[in-house]
Amino acid sequence: MSDDSSAADADVDLPEGVERRPFGGRQRLSTRGAQVYGEPVDSDGWRAWDAGRSKLGAMLELGMDTGLVGGESVLYLGAASGTTVSHVADFAGPTYAVEFAPRPVRDLVGVAEDRDNLFPLLKDARDPESYAHVVESGIDCLVMDVATRGQATVAVRNRQFLADDGRLLMAVKARSEDVTAEPDDVFDDVVAELDSAYEIIDTARLDRFHADHLGIVARPK
Repeated sequence: MSDDSSAADADVDLPEGVERRPFGGRQRLSTRGAQVYGEPVDSDGWRAWDAGRSKLGAMLELGMDTGLVGGESVLYLGAASGTTVSHVADFAGPTYAVEFAPRPVRDLVGVAEDRDNLFPLLKDARDPESYAHVVESGIDCLVMDVATRGQATVAVRNRQFLADDGRLLMAVKARSEDVTAEPDDVFDDVVAELDSAYEIIDTARLDRFHADHLGIVARPK
């Protein structure tokens, strides 16, 4: 669903380079950069960040403790055609965008043409060794939005890229794990598996913007 609601958590600290700006009479998250997916852009070049199309945007709207301050190095898993990762690249440092499907990667390459710090990678997030020679170690932030079975396993395998004080920002899609299970049971299993490599800092259901999704913030153990 698309988000046109005013933010309930306007007092939450946002990363430098992310602001709440008026669009259509409502204050909405925004970053400054070239338009990507038809989102509104104001006269100063700020473009609305639609939390209804972005799990990370939803996490910020809901006031989760992401730890983002701006300028971080980022490994983004599940970049698709670039909707969210384009906003990330607007306020972050080097941003590595992993996507396994060739069609959206073609769009992602176009997005990167306007962002010198965005590096598209046609790779499978389940096989981090295939891009370990490209992605630098000691990454500040691992953002994960991978709709596949074994989402926790993917997060654990990619732990190798994170700095010791880095953050995992993960959106878990329950239906990708098991369409027959209760989402809460799926989320419990994912959190339990993450425990082998991460300390959980914050969790929140994202249903206001994305049905049957859980946002997770964690740091490496």
